[in-house]
Amino acid sequence: MNAADLFPITRTLEELKAEAQARADRNGYPLAGLVPDEVREALSKVHSLDRDEWAAAWSAIGDRYVEKGKSSPQGSADARTAFMQAWRYYSFARWPVPIGAGKERAYRKALDAFLAAAQSLDPPLEVVRIPFEGKEIVGYLRLPKNVEGKVPLIVAIGGLDSRKEDMIERFGVLLSTGIGSFGFDMPGTGEAPIKIGPNAERMFSAVIDYVLTRPEIDAGKIIVYGGSFGGHWGIRLAVTERERLFGAIVQSGPVHTAFQPEFLEKAFVTKEYLFDRGPAIASMYDGVSTPAELLQRAPKNSLLTQGYLERPSVEPMLVIAGEHDTQVPISDINLLIHSGSPKWSWINPNGGHMGRETKGWVDPVIFRKVTAPWILQVLSANA
Repeated sequence: MNAADLFPITRTLEELKAEAQARADRNGYPLAGLVPDEVREALSKVHSLDRDEWAAAWSAIGDRYVEKGKSSPQGSADARTAFMQAWRYYSFARWPVPIGAGKERAYRKALDAFLAAAQSLDPPLEVVRIPFEGKEIVGYLRLPKNVEGKVPLIVAIGGLDSRKEDMIERFGVLLSTGIGSFGFDMPGTGEAPIKIGPNAERMFSAVIDYVLTRPEIDAGKIIVYGGSFGGHWGIRLAVTERERLFGAIVQSGPVHTAFQPEFLEKAFVTKEYLFDRGPAIASMYDGVSTPAELLQRAPKNSLLTQGYLERPSVEPMLVIAGEHDTQVPISDINLLIHSGSPKWSWINPNGGHMGRETKGWVDPVIFRKVTAPWILQVLSANA
């Protein structure tokens, strides 16, 4: 038995298929960007909760898009669109984390498809490899073109199931405003060189060390963004790197209660998360494979017990959240907002995780109406 199978199942197969299709139909996370009819096709080929079977069904559609990309003129918009769509299907094939051989293959295909699409991006995408404790931090950097002077930079941290590819795509829309972005995977996910553990934020400090060496970047205008579990690291950095950051954005970052056993056990099977939340969280730790081991280790991440909340943090900081979040309770967000330094906040009274709603406030809308305007406003005010 795979250790991941020791965690409770969130949904039956039929419930999972129905919910996945419903999310695709409304362009909801984590199926945003997938074509509803193609989602229906993939789901028709899934006959069990076997993770390899799941990965194969979605990867088959990704394979089709790769062939389309290869048959299109090299560097063309059609090729880029096809490879990007392949990346989306492969990413969902490995979602939430690459447990098992099939999902691991899908993840590798996702990386290849994304980089194939990126070959013709303008401004270009630069793959950055930062030496780190005998390994390397892999990140993506995009900087605007034809900008006078140094550029502000968003350092964007992936979450539990999102990756640096998602981050660099999301913040790429700011390039036209003269703002660059650097995306990378947080500890225990993607291509990160370390797992969650004591002082793991040293990995993020190494990233900041690097970006400060780039002459194109304005050292006084670095904003860190973290969403979901990435927001946890965003809070830590807002404190430990306060002197080197201009600002921070924390979107539904876990603080204290989210790490406590009595809450975490319920959150393993929250219907807000599509499936496999428990195994996904466990995969971020070294030596954790069972629910009991995770429930023992998780409380050590509490920012309250570690004293982070009472320390001053970078100003300005924006906190985004939803009142009805079942993954990171609103009590965590209130604790963050009412501790330490002053903060801005946008709380959706009808929203769930990340402030999302089933209708209206989906991820792209929150980014377009809340995150991006705030970035532009605080940078403009500083100027």
